[in-house]
Amino acid sequence: MAETSGNTQAPLDSSAPDSTSRKSSWKYIGPGIVVAATGVGAGDLVATLIAGSSFGYTLLWAAVLGCLVKISLAEAAGRWHLSTGRTLFEGWASLGRWTTWFFVGYVVIWGFVYGAAAMSSSALPLQALFPDVMDLKWWAVACGLVGLVFVWFNKYAVFEKVMTVLVGVMFVVTVYLAVRVTPNLGDAFAGLLPVLPDEKDSVLNTLGLIGGVGGTITLAAYGYWVNAKGWTNTGWMKVMRLDNRIAYATTGVFVVAMLFVGAELLHSANIALASGDKGLVQLGDILEDEYGTATAKFFLIGFFATSFTSLIGVWHGVSLMFADFVARYRKGDEARGEDVAAGRRERSWPFRAYLLWLTFPPIVLVFQGQPFRLVIIYGVLGAAFMPFLAGTLIWLLNSARTPREWRNGPLSNGMLAIAGLMFLVLCVKQIWDQPWADFF
Repeated sequence: MAETSGNTQAPLDSSAPDSTSRKSSWKYIGPGIVVAATGVGAGDLVATLIAGSSFGYTLLWAAVLGCLVKISLAEAAGRWHLSTGRTLFEGWASLGRWTTWFFVGYVVIWGFVYGAAAMSSSALPLQALFPDVMDLKWWAVACGLVGLVFVWFNKYAVFEKVMTVLVGVMFVVTVYLAVRVTPNLGDAFAGLLPVLPDEKDSVLNTLGLIGGVGGTITLAAYGYWVNAKGWTNTGWMKVMRLDNRIAYATTGVFVVAMLFVGAELLHSANIALASGDKGLVQLGDILEDEYGTATAKFFLIGFFATSFTSLIGVWHGVSLMFADFVARYRKGDEARGEDVAAGRRERSWPFRAYLLWLTFPPIVLVFQGQPFRLVIIYGVLGAAFMPFLAGTLIWLLNSARTPREWRNGPLSNGMLAIAGLMFLVLCVKQIWDQPWADFF
């Protein structure tokens, strides 16, 4: 990241020589592919499949709207990084100490539980593909260790290339399945009209589908990947916006394709899919019965690519955020100006310490199961992060912390406000549904 100094409230001069606007071009695309790959995990695909199996094409519009909401959040995060020369955590820190406490609690507890979930999710398709090699838990450990070694020894450029290849695998598999099930295009186009299913809790189910498309904390990590790519000033703003749109267009293809599969393969046959990542293993069995072993194995390869990109994406992106937090906490204002673009943070001890935290303590959970109380806290923190992100982005990008030229306009404010309110409703719902009576 470009070096800055002085008061955290004073924005950088966006008219500096190195801020010359660069023409948006496909050749620059990269961080968007990373955020799309990381944000779309097995859980997103299962949620979309279940929506398709339950409601057919009725909620196709909600899946598309989810992509538009996430575009606005990721664009806002990227715009903050490029227009101010500061990281998102620095922006949060300027809002008060409460943001630091929330972030610390979130990354520590969330990382502990997510590490186990990501490893197990990546292991499921591998065990289905190679059932006689080893137990699911050892596959999970192997996935975590491979992710650790890969991120530990490779800088952003290699990381991005590998993510791009895996996204290509995801894209080919999901599009192939969508074509294979022969979608009803007339019903699909009708599904773009905003209509709610005539069922109990349809509003909350719809909001859940919108909110579940394409990432949570990975949206906040997008600005860090933008910096790691070497985009450090407003000259890259057009490129970043193109990159971000491509990211969520790609995400849209994934979720729409899986909704087609749910609507045609499951809804028409009245097949109920199990919730969670095991639902994708069940889908593999259904595909084998319907289309043969080759299609089922092809799908499981795509399932692995989906899960493993989320694993290494979080291992890299959230570790960058944690390294930024530690640098800021230890040095205060002097921490600003860390050379993110040159990859120093990828070699720092906080980056690697968080990598170890994501890998080794969660192995205990893989073998022993997830402690009940910890899972509840994890759920609450996870539900609270998206309203936190949307609310703080509105605050930061409408204040003097951001150069006037790059502050929010009416459209951005409207989209972020809609996102914030939607995620707040989902947060309250998730907190309300937790079994608190058993917690104490």
